[in-house]
Amino acid sequence: MLILQIFLLIVGFALLVKGADWFVEGSAKVAEKCKIPSLVIGLTVVAFGTSAPELAVSITSAVQRSTDIAIGNVVGSNITNILLILGISALVHELPVQRGSLRLDLPVLLLASALLVGLGVWGRAVEWWDGLILLAVFSGYMVLLFRGALKEQKRLKLLTPEENGGAAEEVPPKGKIGQWFQSMEQKTWFTVLLLLVGLGMVVGGGTLLVNAARYIATACGVSERIIGLTIVAIGTSLPELVTSVIAAFKGETDIAVGNIIGSNIFNIFMVAGVSSLFCPLAFSLSGNLIDALAAFAAAALLFVLSLFRGHKLGKLAGALMLGCFVGYYLYLFLSPVAA
Repeated sequence: MLILQIFLLIVGFALLVKGADWFVEGSAKVAEKCKIPSLVIGLTVVAFGTSAPELAVSITSAVQRSTDIAIGNVVGSNITNILLILGISALVHELPVQRGSLRLDLPVLLLASALLVGLGVWGRAVEWWDGLILLAVFSGYMVLLFRGALKEQKRLKLLTPEENGGAAEEVPPKGKIGQWFQSMEQKTWFTVLLLLVGLGMVVGGGTLLVNAARYIATACGVSERIIGLTIVAIGTSLPELVTSVIAAFKGETDIAVGNIIGSNIFNIFMVAGVSSLFCPLAFSLSGNLIDALAAFAAAALLFVLSLFRGHKLGKLAGALMLGCFVGYYLYLFLSPVAA
């Protein structure tokens, strides 16, 4: 039975990752057909898609009252995104931190991390009204993002194609299946179907993953909190891990750090915020507080490291982040309090 649950856990991960991919692709195509500006698509649909696995898992966990998995998934994914994913990526290739991330995104991430700690400690749980606070702050952040993106869009329109980097070359799909898929994406009914199938895969994958994770935790005598912080958190961060490391190998690092920061902001404000509307997320001072503080410390470390070496994360920064990640995991599995 345990082997079956491990298999279902893997199937759940696969459904989450591929379902999120199809959901984003279908949503973007539908939005284009509805004449929604590409700027809006990029700041909403694509941003939502990168955290769709975390959102599906945390909401499913909240509905099933497995709140340790829900909150562990949020803070665990944030810790993994910074310390593990950026750590590995920085070892592969130097990562520049964009000026916009230093001025807005990183301070907002620190605010979000501090809010999660504060709201959790205040009532020993993230209640529905706390969720509304998180969502309200997120709305303000999105307004600032839209304003900044509109200014940048206007600036780019004033540049010549050469100054703007030239027109991007469209890479034709490989193989007959890829060509067929591209031709089908031009049909409205297919893009709507893609969106719905992707959404169904995300929801179904999230349900499978949570149920399997709960069974494995019980069978192995491990707390749901540890499962949420490790297996579930790393699993839902797999898309970011694969994308960032491959981008680092190719030297395409311009937005790598910004994407991770944006995903972490979304995790706290949207994933934790929406999940708390379904069920209060219990916040223990002996466990969840340490995890949330670790997520805050990871964000603070990223901010400090970004201030040096011309706002670039090099091999030393990557090694330091990976060392912190290993140290945190040693604490999780060796500390009697953590277990």
